[in-house]
Amino acid sequence: MSHSTKPIIAAEPVEFSAELLAKMEEAKNLFPDGKEKSALLKMLHLAQAEFGWVSVPTMDKIADLLSIQPVEVYEVATFYTMFHLEPVGKYVFEVCRTGPCMLVGSDQLIEHIGKKLNIGVGETTADGLFTLKTAECLGGCGYGPLLQCRHRFHEHLTAEKVDELIEQYRRGEIEPGAL
Repeated sequence: MSHSTKPIIAAEPVEFSAELLAKMEEAKNLFPDGKEKSALLKMLHLAQAEFGWVSVPTMDKIADLLSIQPVEVYEVATFYTMFHLEPVGKYVFEVCRTGPCMLVGSDQLIEHIGKKLNIGVGETTADGLFTLKTAECLGGCGYGPLLQCRHRFHEHLTAEKVDELIEQYRRGEIEPGAL
């Protein structure tokens, strides 16, 4: 079971934009009456894309939109490691740390990124641009070491490739991948 052991952080009330509400309604409408809860994962992804993380007020609002108990949203958000339950940097580098990636250097890559950005795993740079996290299998076992950032996968990474990747993100040259 992969769930978060960190406490959920409270935050200020949140306002959903009309555009976000429309996307969430569209996600809900993909499912038959009585099965709208099936849109929960999509709605969490949409909220995180909008706000950068998923706060308690955000989860409460999603629960209201789905007519479910807030705890049902909390259970899902804390189970999946892809949801950020606290503020993170603009760019979250999630490096796969499972067996196949470790065999081709993911541990050294994590250490290199940490030194390059002067942060540890789970920390964010002082400028708020980068957060370093580890991830369980990202599904690219033949392409490791593998890093995911903003729904984009970066494969066969080396220290040199990561250095260039960091600079490309700094310059805003890499667009987010599709949700």
